[in-house]
Amino acid sequence: MSEAALDRQQSIPALRTCWVCFGTDEDVQLDWLTPCKCKGTAKWVHIRCLQRWIDEKHKHNPASEVHCPQCNHLYKIVYPRMGLGMTALDLLEKYIHKLCPYVAAGILMGSLYWTSVTYGAVTVMQVLGHKEGVGVMEQADPIFLFIGLPAIPFGLIIGKLLRWEEAVLKVWRKVSSMLPFNSSKESSTSWITGNDAAEDRLPISYTRVLVGALVFPTISTLTGKLCFRSFKSNFQRSLMGGISYFLIKGILRIYYLQMSLKRRTQRQIENYEDEE
Repeated sequence: MSEAALDRQQSIPALRTCWVCFGTDEDVQLDWLTPCKCKGTAKWVHIRCLQRWIDEKHKHNPASEVHCPQCNHLYKIVYPRMGLGMTALDLLEKYIHKLCPYVAAGILMGSLYWTSVTYGAVTVMQVLGHKEGVGVMEQADPIFLFIGLPAIPFGLIIGKLLRWEEAVLKVWRKVSSMLPFNSSKESSTSWITGNDAAEDRLPISYTRVLVGALVFPTISTLTGKLCFRSFKSNFQRSLMGGISYFLIKGILRIYYLQMSLKRRTQRQIENYEDEE
């Protein structure tokens, strides 16, 4: 290219291009703006396009800062002055926006607390009997009730999370492996080591933990009424029913875990055989 042609090409001004709508001076006649540090054609943007783009950014938080997506320069946005009433309303809107999450969390925690209190009171009346339970709660200190009653469901859930069956099974496997009359030998197809077997656990289902913990008092009461009718006290029947259910369920779970491990160690993978 000759020097004259090159000078003529450089003398032709580049068309301004809006980086929002990609329109040029030839496409649409709108007012232009250069709000950031970008150079060349990327620095130009239509004022109306930029206003719409800022509205999209302010959709979720009108008070947030807006930066250029290319050079990350902070746009300088100037609002007209407001009157005293509008200023007060704007401050009120901002404080309400900031306080609402904390108020919502407080309401949620309060609802959870009073639900726990109600569940604790129902559990006391269920385990002790309606009349005895009401009498105990009427004679108890109010502070003790406000702390003790909501602690009942949380205590049941924490107790449900303590997986004592796996600990007992782990100890039993170690003890049984050292007994002299234990003649069982590892199968040639077994691929699970002793440490893997000791750590063999079922995955935790939190919905099952929650349901199991909350229905435990009801199951204990029903078991006590069916199996321990000779006890005159509702509390003694519920206590014995709870202990019986706890032990029977634990033994069945230990047996299930042991048999599951046994099935895993004895499984085999067959060779591929062409059916044709």
